[in-house]
Amino acid sequence: MISVEREFATWIVRHRWLVIVAWLVVIAAAASGLRHLTFNNNHRLYFSPENPQLQAFNALERTFVKNDTVTFIVAPADGRVFSRENLAIVKSLTTRAWQLPYSNRVDSLTNFQFTQGFDDDLVVRDLVPDPAALNEAELAKIKAIALAEPLLKNMLIRDDARVTAVNVVVQMPRQNEAREVPEVADAARAVAAEFEHTYPGLKIYLTGVVMMDHAFAEAALRDAAGLIPLSFAVMVILLGILIGGVSGTLATVAVVGCATLIAMGVGCYIGYPVSTATSAAPLIILTVALANCVHLLHAFVHGMRDGLDKPTALVAVVSTNLRPIFMASLTTVIGFLTFNFSDVPPFRQLGNLVAFGDFSSYLLSISFFPALLAVLPVRITPRATHTNPITSRLASCVIHWRRRLLLGFSVVMIGLFAGLPRNELNDVFVKYFDDTVEFRRATDFTVAHLTGVYHLYYTLSAAAAGGVSEPVFMQEAAEFVAWLRAQPAVVHVASYTDIMRRLNKNLHGDDPAYLRLPADRNLAAQYLLLYDMSLPYGLDLNNQINIDKSSVKIGVGIQTLSSQAVIALNTAAEAWLKDHAPHVKSGTGSGSALMFAYLGRRNITSMLKGTVVALLLISVVLLFMLRSVKLGFVSLIPNLVPLGMGFGLWGYCVGQIGLSMSVVSSMTLGVIIDDTVHFLVKYQRAKALPGNDAAAAVRAAYQESAPAMVITSVILIAGFLTLALSHFQLSASMGLLTAVVIAFALLADLLFLAPVLLLFERYQNA
Repeated sequence: MISVEREFATWIVRHRWLVIVAWLVVIAAAASGLRHLTFNNNHRLYFSPENPQLQAFNALERTFVKNDTVTFIVAPADGRVFSRENLAIVKSLTTRAWQLPYSNRVDSLTNFQFTQGFDDDLVVRDLVPDPAALNEAELAKIKAIALAEPLLKNMLIRDDARVTAVNVVVQMPRQNEAREVPEVADAARAVAAEFEHTYPGLKIYLTGVVMMDHAFAEAALRDAAGLIPLSFAVMVILLGILIGGVSGTLATVAVVGCATLIAMGVGCYIGYPVSTATSAAPLIILTVALANCVHLLHAFVHGMRDGLDKPTALVAVVSTNLRPIFMASLTTVIGFLTFNFSDVPPFRQLGNLVAFGDFSSYLLSISFFPALLAVLPVRITPRATHTNPITSRLASCVIHWRRRLLLGFSVVMIGLFAGLPRNELNDVFVKYFDDTVEFRRATDFTVAHLTGVYHLYYTLSAAAAGGVSEPVFMQEAAEFVAWLRAQPAVVHVASYTDIMRRLNKNLHGDDPAYLRLPADRNLAAQYLLLYDMSLPYGLDLNNQINIDKSSVKIGVGIQTLSSQAVIALNTAAEAWLKDHAPHVKSGTGSGSALMFAYLGRRNITSMLKGTVVALLLISVVLLFMLRSVKLGFVSLIPNLVPLGMGFGLWGYCVGQIGLSMSVVSSMTLGVIIDDTVHFLVKYQRAKALPGNDAAAAVRAAYQESAPAMVITSVILIAGFLTLALSHFQLSASMGLLTAVVIAFALLADLLFLAPVLLLFERYQNA
């Protein structure tokens, strides 16, 4: 009786040209979606609309001005900011910065609004109106004022006065950020280059939210342009070396490339943008899609070397591998689909793209691949022996030393498992880029020489309109500012209460005794109105106080902290407000640093659920397809163990689990089970033959599947190690840890799976 699998395989080989043409039509239709390819370079893409921290940040920006910034960090050649020449540079750069696209505010030392009182009059002017006209005494006075001003110190200037900043706030329409962000970033770079050329020795570094968003986009483009071709080349070389044969390699490359085109084309039709996360999709698809073809190609070569003609070998290969390839592909698809549990939209998109790519590669590998091999010239010389001596020796050693392998592998496993508690959740989002990225170098320089690049923002709301002028509200806000400044991690705090103190002093004849908050609401409101009306266009107080004067924003610059430390600081700050500020109606923290800090924690929790679901679904698939509870249980051991070993080794060597690490467990659980499935199916089939015991079945399983297991694992490891070369650390860390887990999975499949099987089969003697 001819099986359904053999009938299917025979039909594919017989109608090979029809299959090829049909697939080319499908591939062309799907790939046409690439014309809708778009890029999204906003860091907000990593947050779902329902994310509470994103909602709080959006509320902050609706109340006050947006926080999209470009910051020029100015490092004079002589390290003396307060000289006529260098202040002239800062003033010129300030003027030039107003011309950046979408700019609506520029803050610097030179245009800081310095206030003085003359009798009952308030004079508001630039701190440095004309640098060229200053003498040494005036320069010293300006320096003393700047270093004593809370709004400037450790924000635009530090005590050593070697470096300063010009901060530009931009209001992009956000209608086409793929165009708007590069437009602003390119303009800022042009300005920086112009000034560095004009003033030899001057160095300008660019940081800020806009430059970070642009760094995300550049990282995605760099990976797409460099890593994908590199990965493709590595796979082609490895295929040629490990399997050999031009036709087989070309057919494999065609299947893998077409699966990638289909997945990315469909993703573009759906509306998935290319981001730093999804830019890794083609590389991952190329890597995981290769496994199916390698198993088929190895079996095909093996069959022809055993003397089968090409059509017979193809039919035999497809029919015997249809079930294990389906099981392996299904488990991989399940693993990537559980990315939908992620709290990070780009990770969900990445999982869906790779899942669809792997499903496409399965369909291509069982139809398009054998059809291609059927029409391509294949020359394989038959061999005298039907067994591979290396795999035979390996099988004999594993069977003979099974108890020692069980014990030794268990000891290594337990030792590595002990490293699991050493891992701690820690995301530092400015370190998502390595130090070859311009944004990373600029932020590192800024932190080392000027100020922090992490910022928290607190919205303090009064009970009614105009309430920010209430003395009790101002006092509680000032006490909160004092508490913040006392925290070791806080670098700078910007608060309107410092302005109110200065205005109170100014309007009392600049008497230092009045450097305190006004004691009368009406007086405070008048001060605020007088000051606000005196400010030039673009430098008003709408970045600190809302329109109806019912809320204020406190800006807090902090050191580069771990995610846990950021959350702890914010929790303590909100608790202080709740306990010590009864007249503050609401006081909540927000900001990009807080958003990313909570995101890692939320994503770990959600992806743990995804891993559990993946484990349950994969277990059901294996139990159903293998029709054996025993084998289904055994199959999970060599696939769960590598995860624990990989994360344990990571705990010893790195100890930091970031955002991308949270998806590795779901991803690798689906990927690494591929080899286990092939081994178990071959074992089960061999054991069902008359006269075969467990040892004979193990030998047969090694003979049929071990070479392909090694080849697929080596190629998977090489592919993910290529991803580890990414300058975007989320992708690099994910690639490196996945490669480590796959390496442990290969060792488990080769050295641990068979001893476990023999133990379950109660095999007593080799």
